[in-house]
Amino acid sequence: MKTALVNGKVYIHKNHFQEALLIENGIIKKVGTNEDIKKHSVDKIINLEGKTVIPAFNDSHLHLIGLGSFMNTLNLKEAKSIEEIIISGRKFIEKNKEIKALYGRGWNQDNFLTGEKRLLDRHDLDKISTEIPIVLDRVCGHLLVTNTKAIELAGVDENTGVAGGTIELGEDGKPNGIFTENAINLIYKAMPEKNHDIEKDFLKASKYAISLGITSVQSCDILNNDDYNEIFNIIHHIYDNKKTKLRYRHQYNLQNINYFKNYLETEFQSDKYDEKFLSKGALKLFKDGSLGARTALMHKDYEDAPGLRGVEALKDEELQDLVNLATEYGIQVVVHAIGDKAIDSVINAFEKTIISGKNKNNHLRHGIVHCQITNKKQLNRIAKLNIAVMFQPIFLDYDSRIVESRVGKKLASTSYAFNTLYNYGVHISFGTDAPVEDINPFHNIYCAVTRQRIDGNPKGGFYSEEKMDVQDAIDAYTIGSAYNEFKEDFKGRLKTGYVADLIVLSDDIFTIDANKIKDIEVEKTMIDGVFVYER
Repeated sequence: MKTALVNGKVYIHKNHFQEALLIENGIIKKVGTNEDIKKHSVDKIINLEGKTVIPAFNDSHLHLIGLGSFMNTLNLKEAKSIEEIIISGRKFIEKNKEIKALYGRGWNQDNFLTGEKRLLDRHDLDKISTEIPIVLDRVCGHLLVTNTKAIELAGVDENTGVAGGTIELGEDGKPNGIFTENAINLIYKAMPEKNHDIEKDFLKASKYAISLGITSVQSCDILNNDDYNEIFNIIHHIYDNKKTKLRYRHQYNLQNINYFKNYLETEFQSDKYDEKFLSKGALKLFKDGSLGARTALMHKDYEDAPGLRGVEALKDEELQDLVNLATEYGIQVVVHAIGDKAIDSVINAFEKTIISGKNKNNHLRHGIVHCQITNKKQLNRIAKLNIAVMFQPIFLDYDSRIVESRVGKKLASTSYAFNTLYNYGVHISFGTDAPVEDINPFHNIYCAVTRQRIDGNPKGGFYSEEKMDVQDAIDAYTIGSAYNEFKEDFKGRLKTGYVADLIVLSDDIFTIDANKIKDIEVEKTMIDGVFVYER
C-alpha cells in the first residue's frame, strides 16, 4: 500500500520543511515537493490542504494505567475547598452505591480558595463516609489521605513505621490519615480491589493519548508490590491481541532489589517483546517525592517549612546497588528526583557506573525523571556525564506559584532549566507524568515555550531565559523522547526509513502566537501509515 500526503507543511528538522511524503507499508519512503512525490505511482493521495504535519509525540514519562483509572474515579483536580471535596465524595458514593471503597485523585491544597488552605485529614474524609474506606491521592501521587475506616483496615497505629515514608500523627497522637511515599503502600495493600478493569483502563487511556497526537509512551505501570507480574501479563495480552496501536515502553518500578532480581530471572528473559510496539524498557526508581507535598529531598530546610527537608524514598546505598545491578545486565535506569539533594544522589550513582568503565559515556542512557530543583553545578555535571533528562514543562503551571516560597529565589532561578540543558547538548525529552497532569502535549509545549501558566501568568514568563524555541520543544517531544528509548534510528522524525507516525494540526504551531499553542488540536493521528484517529 503506497500513500502520498501532499500540499502540506511537513516538519523535517529544525528550519527545514517539505510539502509532501510518500509512505509504503507504514514506512516513509520519500520526503520532498509535491512534484517529487507525484512522480511515484500510489494507491491513495491525501490532500493536506496546507495543514502543518509534525512527527507524532512520544511521552517520555507517565503512568498510563493510572491515567485510565483516574478517568474512572473521583476527579478532584478542580476542587477549590475541603468542603467541595466532601460534597463531591458524597455525591460519587450516592451515584455508585455498589462500590466497596472510594478512590479519588487530583486535590491540591494550594488551589483551595475558600475555607482552610491545608492538607486534608481523616476527619474530613470521615464526613464523606465512615462505612467504606476512602483514599484520596494528592495531585502529585506522593501523598494520600484516608478516612478512619481505611486506617483500621490497614492495621496502622501510632507505633507503625515505614522506611522511606511517613505516617503523620494528629494532635491526639493517632494517625491523622496522611501518608507519604513508601507508607502509601500500607493503605493500598489493605484496600478492597478497585472496581475497575485494568485492561479497560489501559485501553481507555491509550485511545485518549492517540486522540492528542501521542503514538508512543514510556510508562511506569509496574509498581513495587507483589502483584507486578499480573500487570506484565495484562499488557502482554493487550499487545498479543493487537488491541491498541499505541507504542509502549515499560518503566518498571521494582526498587525492592529482590523484586528486581526476580524480574531478571523471569520477565527479562521473555521473547514476547517486538521492540516496535512493546518494549522491555527501563528500571524506574523513586529517590524522593514532590515539591507540592514538601517530600522532595532538599539539602536545606524548606523556606516555608523550617525543619522539613523532604523524604528519602530510597537510601543512597540501595540506589547504588540497584543501579549497579541494572548496569551489569545492560539495563537503562531512570530515577525520579525532584529535590536538589535527590538529584545529587542520582548523579553520584550514575557517575560511579561511568567511572567504573561499565557504562562508558553513559551508553546505557541512565537518566533523571523530573530534575526540577537544580543549581548550576548540577546542570554542568549532568551535561558532562551525558545524563539524559525527562522533563515535564507542564509542571510550571502549578510549581511556578510555589517554588520560590519553597526553595528561595536563588535556587528557583536555576531550576526547571529546560533551555539551559538543551543548549548544553543534554538529551532532554518531554512527558507529562499523567495523571499528575493531563497528557495534553500542547499544554506541555506551551509551558516550555512561554514559561507561563495556562492562565497566561506570569507575564513575560517564569525566568524567561529558560524559554525554549518551539522547534526545539517539538524535537524534545519527538526525536528526544525516541533517543531516550534507544529508538531514534526509526522514529521521532519524518524522514526516509522512519515509521509513518505523524499528526496533522489544526493550526501552524510554528507561526501561531505562542500564547495560542495550548489551544491547538489534532486533526488526524497516523500510526504505521494508517490514520487511527480523525477529529
